Amino acid sequence: MMLPLRLEEVSYLHVLKPLSLEIGAGPSTIILGANGAGKSVLMRVMHGLLAPSAGRVSWNSSGRQAMVFQKPIMLRRSALANVVYALELTGTDQPEKPAMEALEEVGLAHLARRPARVLSGGEQQRLALARAWALHPEVLFLDEPTASLDPSATREIETVIRAFDAAGTKIVMATHNLGQARRLGDEVIYLHQGRVVERAPVEQFFAHPATPEAAAFIKGELPWV
Repeated sequence: MMLPLRLEEVSYLHVLKPLSLEIGAGPSTIILGANGAGKSVLMRVMHGLLAPSAGRVSWNSSGRQAMVFQKPIMLRRSALANVVYALELTGTDQPEKPAMEALEEVGLAHLARRPARVLSGGEQQRLALARAWALHPEVLFLDEPTASLDPSATREIETVIRAFDAAGTKIVMATHNLGQARRLGDEVIYLHQGRVVERAPVEQFFAHPATPEAAAFIKGELPWV
């Protein structure tokens, strides 16, 4: 794996203040912070969906990236066809077989012919992960992937995320869910009002937060917006 991803004095309008980061290969990185902290914008800048207002984003990598959003976009076609389409965009020959394998990986093979837009919220999110799985990404960006799901659907999504991690995909996930950060993260980058105020291994972050902002957030003392 050829990461790292580097952000050098990157800012975005009034949302992100100038920040510098390096994201390395391997351990899962959780971007943690309250709603409005700038997590989603930071994820989009890293993935290349937004150009920074200032600064520089660079990759020491030619590998594939994928991103899954809180509300996945479903095409007006079957679940299988949604995955096939993602593979066709990459020029994959005979994409039906790897598409079905991706659906099997996320537990949706039995719904392959079902229209994607009639699936439940949790099933749609697993379908979005299947589209990503089919691409065998080097890094997977996840922006609050379970924020609108019930506990059962959340557990299913987290199982798939762990499978990506086990397969060698670098996970970079934004969340404000403390329990999820503990379950899925190896390191935490804590974002507050558009600034990175702390970065630490996950257990150290929760046991001994180094900044008052992080300590207050862990205690639930910061406003959500």
